[in-house]
Amino acid sequence: MVWTDEQIKNHKEVVDVLEGIVQEVFLFISKEKIVTERSIQKFILRKYSEYDLKSCMGLPIVAFNEHSAQPHYAIGKKSKVLKPNTLILIDIWARFKKRNYPYADITWMAYYGKSLPIKIQRAFDTVLKSRDAALRFIKSHAKKGKLPKGQAVNEKANAIIYKAGYGKHILHSIGHSIGFRSPHGADKNLNKKGDEPLKLSLGYTIEPGIYIANEFGIRSEIDFYVDETMKLHITTGLQKKMVFIR
Repeated sequence: MVWTDEQIKNHKEVVDVLEGIVQEVFLFISKEKIVTERSIQKFILRKYSEYDLKSCMGLPIVAFNEHSAQPHYAIGKKSKVLKPNTLILIDIWARFKKRNYPYADITWMAYYGKSLPIKIQRAFDTVLKSRDAALRFIKSHAKKGKLPKGQAVNEKANAIIYKAGYGKHILHSIGHSIGFRSPHGADKNLNKKGDEPLKLSLGYTIEPGIYIANEFGIRSEIDFYVDETMKLHITTGLQKKMVFIR
């Protein structure tokens, strides 16, 4: 199901709220004396209620250090306490509680400390390059009047990660379509098996990730669509550097 102009507008409204929540999370972390993965998650859920948002497919993902190496990490009985030199992954998705409102789905990375370890910085830079390569690839095809196949986008983005030596640390596809009942839409094409072109006026995510087991994970997730004139629109912010929280 492609999006109408009104649904695109509704999606952007949700994006604005979710990105605002992420910034509120960073402020919450900086001000609270004791912060845990669970306390951040509860803070996000309170914001969902405050802004009349709904979600499905589990709870917002808040992952510290080695927990961020699990793409779909769920907080267990023991929630990590924030300590100096902690990598933080925040993945949130939601929509307004209104009929025919599409989801928005974003992931941001932050670091609680003064300087980022070289190993983490290198993986972070690689993920951003992968994300941007995918967007450039889609945009270049759109300018020629034809959208690329999902598998081609997946390969283009992953080539950057393989070249940097992280190929075995890719644990999911490069993205997915965005739905109305779920953040994952009906078009299952943006992956290594996607043999059909992307669809016009339909929201998708681009979310490359590198996940080093028992150490850390990095993901950058943005939303976009291509309109009927073949213009690519990125509806979310593009994280360009690590957010430092002190």
